Amino acid sequence: MTRNILGGFAVAIALAATPFMAAAQPKPSVPERTGVNSTLGIAPSPQDFVTQAAISDMAEIESSKLAVTKTDGKTKAFAEKMIKDHTETSTELKGLVTSGKVKATLPAEMDAAHKSKIDKLKTLSGASFAKEYDDMQVAAHKDAVSLFERYANGGENAELKAFASKTLPHLKTHLKMAEDLKK
Repeated sequence: MTRNILGGFAVAIALAATPFMAAAQPKPSVPERTGVNSTLGIAPSPQDFVTQAAISDMAEIESSKLAVTKTDGKTKAFAEKMIKDHTETSTELKGLVTSGKVKATLPAEMDAAHKSKIDKLKTLSGASFAKEYDDMQVAAHKDAVSLFERYANGGENAELKAFASKTLPHLKTHLKMAEDLKK
């Protein structure tokens, strides 16, 4: 009996410590990660927005750096624009967080899903690279437009709402450009 109580106590301590350990590397909430918020049109929390936007920027920049070295023509030009634009939004988002205007923690690196996509791109070349990159850009920008629209329309932090509203038209342009790459 004492052993069960002690075992249960150890589990309770481990569970109680989990939020503090998770704070070291922010992860989106389950509703945001599973797409429930997107499906229902619910604005993400400030932390979810910051995490998703920062990871998205990191993935855009990394995939586009690969595209600059592996493609030419309009795909390379698009990739160069993505590096420039997403570096700017990353810098602006970081400024909002480090200034204290947004209470959130920036992720230090991409999540496993985005790393996996980048790793796959690294193995491809030629037409297969271009197709995968183009598909990735369309999907990523659809997700980004949804994220930024939901926060711009219903987010709780005024500074972050203004950032989302200001960035949204650019993301919609990026989505159109990405869709045009596939034509």
